Amino acid sequence: MKIAVLKETAAGERRVSATPETVKKFIGLGASVTVEKGAGETASIADQGYFDAGASLSSRADALKDADIVLGVAGPDPKSLTGMKSGAWLVAGLNPFGERARIDEYAALGLEALAMEFMPRITRAQSMDILSSQSNLAGYKAVLDAAGEYGRAFPMMMTAAGTVSAAKVFVMGVGVAGLQAIATARRLGAQVSATDVRAATREQILSLGAKPIFVEAVKGIEGEGTGGYATEMSDEYKAAQAELVSSHIAKQDIVITTALIPGRPAPRLISDAQIASMKPGSVIVDLAVEAGGNVEGAAAGEIVEKHGVKIVGHKNVPSRLAADTSALFARNLFNVLSAFWDKEAQRPVLDEEIGDAIRLTRGGKVVNSRLLA
Repeated sequence: MKIAVLKETAAGERRVSATPETVKKFIGLGASVTVEKGAGETASIADQGYFDAGASLSSRADALKDADIVLGVAGPDPKSLTGMKSGAWLVAGLNPFGERARIDEYAALGLEALAMEFMPRITRAQSMDILSSQSNLAGYKAVLDAAGEYGRAFPMMMTAAGTVSAAKVFVMGVGVAGLQAIATARRLGAQVSATDVRAATREQILSLGAKPIFVEAVKGIEGEGTGGYATEMSDEYKAAQAELVSSHIAKQDIVITTALIPGRPAPRLISDAQIASMKPGSVIVDLAVEAGGNVEGAAAGEIVEKHGVKIVGHKNVPSRLAADTSALFARNLFNVLSAFWDKEAQRPVLDEEIGDAIRLTRGGKVVNSRLLA
């Protein structure tokens, strides 16, 4: 069983899909590992580290030749996969909805493409979930990015010259990224509040010492979709939420938005009018900017200013902490392959529940029900 680790070629992608730690573990299972030269450089991993762990170092073409499993962070350009044998596995974050045409090309190459972001949110797959591991650090980094752009201190400070008030931070969307953003802002001394369409998050917000901001007037609405994700809400709820947010957001110094709906554009949470109500010097960080954005006027890859408010729209936030996010991503990949490793076959054999969920292509066709729906 030959496993190939590719160097990422997507613009701005600094992560890598394997580390010396996971290379050593794969070899322990009986596999051989070939790493494309320079694959780990942007994640602070030298080629020598892979070599010392037992991997071979080679060009991309040699890494792909006869590989049974190819690992990546982002889905590679199909044109760069020349030489992969039919039936080989491509295991990475493949952005199935955003790169639908690319999935068709993987099928045409005869690859079995496994999209790690389609991992079902079930208890036994928690250690395999790249969305959770990467979002966790993205939420942390969002607060640091906000602090970097905010021209004031986060904690309350009492000095001989007077008192500095604590920054008011509002987190919109309390998934993995939102929870970490709350925790990080609290550690920095901010006064934190948060909101979500899922009623179950109220206790989570309170457990982190933040104030929950929820729509109370509209009863009987639950925003929990399948797999723990948020779902689209009714027009009545949206109107009530907009009114609540408008009154609250005007008092905030920093707002961090994290709301995503799988397979659909990110919901619009903050309008231009709401931005205008904020104090000059305030900061908004939109973690959903690449999915269309939660904030009106946010631009992917840019920091824009509107009404004296900075709107931060960094792309690929996990890549901004490449060493740590690579370590977690690599463990996610190892966890899924090792969990299904068949000692007799000397290869992983996926079960139906997880296999059908993450498998996009097989036998030259797109087979995933979420893409065919």
